[in-house]
Amino acid sequence: MRYNIHMRLNKYIAMAGVASRRKADELIAAGKVKIDGRVVKTPGVDVLEGQRVVVGDKELVPAAKKLYYILNKPKGYITTTSDEKGRPTVMELIEDVPERLFPVGRLDGPTTGLLIMTNDGEFAYKLAHPKHDVVKTYRALVRGVLSKEKLAKLRKGIDIGGYKTNPAYVEIVKQALNSALVEIRISEGRNRQVRKMFAAVGCRVTELERTAIGGVRLGFLKQGHIRKMTRQEIDMLLLN
Repeated sequence: MRYNIHMRLNKYIAMAGVASRRKADELIAAGKVKIDGRVVKTPGVDVLEGQRVVVGDKELVPAAKKLYYILNKPKGYITTTSDEKGRPTVMELIEDVPERLFPVGRLDGPTTGLLIMTNDGEFAYKLAHPKHDVVKTYRALVRGVLSKEKLAKLRKGIDIGGYKTNPAYVEIVKQALNSALVEIRISEGRNRQVRKMFAAVGCRVTELERTAIGGVRLGFLKQGHIRKMTRQEIDMLLLN
């Protein structure tokens, strides 16, 4: 696997679908990873374009055929290739796909919706890296009163614990007495960011679904099901 940009070694291994980033750290520390024939024990070292990375006796090489799928992730599945605690992972939902895939980015356990699965590391890196500003769209069921003042704070950017979010699109789809269905679009991917944003204005997210990444929408795909991405969808994200 080769990238046109440098990347931290542990992330490089994870995005190759070999292991989770945490497991990659363990493999590196155990001296089982080589770059250009040299054992490397530092997870934070960068892999540069053209370098040869070997894990154990396996060289990380590009897949012969690049594959791109959309999965509608149900609740309760962890977005990793493996889990040390034995929890179900999204890999169990794609067992019928013979090729080795890995998830792009993460959705936390309780969050449902659009998750891209691929074997194309460069494509995955482009989508996951914040500098590319790929917009993610969510539908959130929120408990609490969302006043105009709270909406203004969310739209402007809000501190979620040492980090101020970028301006966001936030609109109420349906309003009830003490809850609301909200559509929110963000270009970042901080851990549990949407939940933390609403918590910062005194509201609690009880249901969260990612409905789109860029111009690629989940549509009517059922939870737990996958479908191949169209060439148009792939190009939309690559040209973003």
